[in-house]
Amino acid sequence: MKPLDKKNIRYNIMSLVIYIIGIIIIIRLFSLQIVHGNEYLEQSNSRLTRETTVKASRGNILDCNGNILAGTKIKYSLELYKSKIEITQLNNTILNAIDVLEKNSDEYIDNFPISINPIQYTFTTQEQINSWLVENDLKDNISAEEALNYLINKYQLMDYNIENARKIISVRYGIEKNGYTSMKPYTIAENISLESMLVFEEQNNSFPGMAIEKTPIRKYSYGSLASHVLGYVGKISSDEYKALDGYSISDYIGKTGIEYSFEKYLKGEDGIKQTDMSIDGTITGEYMTKEAISGDDITLTIDANIQDVAEKSLKELIEKIKDGSFGEAYDAKSGAVVALNVKTGEVIAMCSYPDFEPQLFLDGISNEKWDEYTKGERSALLNRTIQSSYAPGSVFKMATAVAGLESGVITTEETMYDSGIYYYGGSSWRCWIYTDYGIGHGTVNVADAIKHSCNYFFYETARRMGIDNLVKYARYFGLGSKTGIELVGEEAGMLASKENSEALNKPWYGGDTLNAAIGQGDNSFTPLQIAKYIAMITNGGKDIDVTLIKKITRADGTEVDKTEIEEYINDRLGIEKEEKEDLQIKEETIEAVMEGMKSVTTETGGTAYSVFKGFEIEVGGKTGSAEAGENVNAWFTGFAPYDDPEIAVVVFVENGGHGNYTARVARAILESYFGTNEEIEEDRTATSYTEHTN
Repeated sequence: MKPLDKKNIRYNIMSLVIYIIGIIIIIRLFSLQIVHGNEYLEQSNSRLTRETTVKASRGNILDCNGNILAGTKIKYSLELYKSKIEITQLNNTILNAIDVLEKNSDEYIDNFPISINPIQYTFTTQEQINSWLVENDLKDNISAEEALNYLINKYQLMDYNIENARKIISVRYGIEKNGYTSMKPYTIAENISLESMLVFEEQNNSFPGMAIEKTPIRKYSYGSLASHVLGYVGKISSDEYKALDGYSISDYIGKTGIEYSFEKYLKGEDGIKQTDMSIDGTITGEYMTKEAISGDDITLTIDANIQDVAEKSLKELIEKIKDGSFGEAYDAKSGAVVALNVKTGEVIAMCSYPDFEPQLFLDGISNEKWDEYTKGERSALLNRTIQSSYAPGSVFKMATAVAGLESGVITTEETMYDSGIYYYGGSSWRCWIYTDYGIGHGTVNVADAIKHSCNYFFYETARRMGIDNLVKYARYFGLGSKTGIELVGEEAGMLASKENSEALNKPWYGGDTLNAAIGQGDNSFTPLQIAKYIAMITNGGKDIDVTLIKKITRADGTEVDKTEIEEYINDRLGIEKEEKEDLQIKEETIEAVMEGMKSVTTETGGTAYSVFKGFEIEVGGKTGSAEAGENVNAWFTGFAPYDDPEIAVVVFVENGGHGNYTARVARAILESYFGTNEEIEEDRTATSYTEHTN
């Protein structure tokens, strides 16, 4: 007997398996096509399925207390899909839908260019009428009534009165122009009310082919509050769409502010919804095949309550300066406020006036509003806290004092006699008090010089130490450099120096050093830079990183690592961090400067004494007025509490006249921060002679 051939056995087994599988397939096909063919055909002819994108909610932007400054609301849109229903049913469905919308005061899209009562074209020229007639295959020069009657017949609306026929035409005409399919709808109405939405969803069987599209859209909860910090979103531009991955042409995207800077985190991830419906368009089922993931929440360091006080008090101050409430009227144009935590660099409040309403940009701002926001010198879209720089005037004098003390050219005990005129290089330089009153400040030390804003003292200090020492310390305080705040468009400003003068092709003279020492010349800083500088003086001279971001929280509740945030924003905004030497400013230097600032607000003759008189918390401050062409810009810088500083405040008003005026805004902010509610006393409107220019 021959041994079995293993190869033949395997071959025979495989052949048998293939034969059996073939029989099974034939039986299955017979069942599908012959036995159940009519049943499956009937099901396929009576059921449709479509997939739609479910937009992710944009992440919230919150203040430090959890108040939602920028959140999400749901926009309901009524959409019509093509379905297998008769023309009469389609017309009735459209009319019934419009009746629901009108009952709830919802508008529907109507681009049909013929109105009734009377019947007439809505075009303004005959040329436009003729062009429309040609475009719609109608005869030249026919009347509006003739054109309307033609479409009534075309859309089979002869049994409706003219008002209802006109309503139906508005949708049928839109469908004809824009098209629609069982997968791509025509939008009948956008932003409909909750009442209308519920009718359409609950009575879906009565509105075949219609569906509610729910789209999350940005909602700015407090109007214009913190508008320059938050920024705004708008529809993605064609250039943005081409340059970015992961967006559709209908998406919204951050354009300015935090909305722009943190677009990656705020965006979210869209989902996919599958909808089953019958051939007449009635929805039979909906389910998610991919869940949408909301964007990350960003918690800011901003305190909404203090921000609100800052904005309102700044606006009120500018209006009072303009109407002469403090005496002489000035054409105050704009302003800015910054409040910082002096120990952490966190921004407590940050506002620029005039401001704007971010909500208006969502679906395209009107021409009228755009002109209001952008025309003239008072552009509302300019963030004056970081995008404009100004001569600091006398608020720079603390930097000169620090530089003089640290370089050893003056001491805390040394006094100088201010006769009112300082002589240097064959020229005379007048202290502001001599210009106004023909007198000098007499004998002053460094603290007195800050209190009285004595130009003479700082001229002599600058002459002794030279410009390089002044620049060294001013640069250490961040003046003339970007802070690295997480907002686009920050300006570096300019620090008066030989280096910058050479870049401007200007020679440097000794008199330029004197000008620089009192905050004039080429010195030009942003309000945020001034705030950082004051914070560093009052925290003992320690460098700080200015920030608006408290934390970023993902949809799953975890927090984004701070190192990741820093690396992302540096790359996003092109920020280059500079390593700088810790100058380790002596404690006695800081104490002398802060003592001078305290006397500004707490002692008779201090330039802000009338504003802070009676305030229960000791405040240090410095007023400043800086000439800018024909304008006199007004500054106030302050901090509190004096013994253990927590907050630094800077207030700036373009052409505000006197620094004393701006101190009122700082007081309102400090009252809010510390929870005091004292009314400003009557005598705060009075000013002493030392408050007129510094």
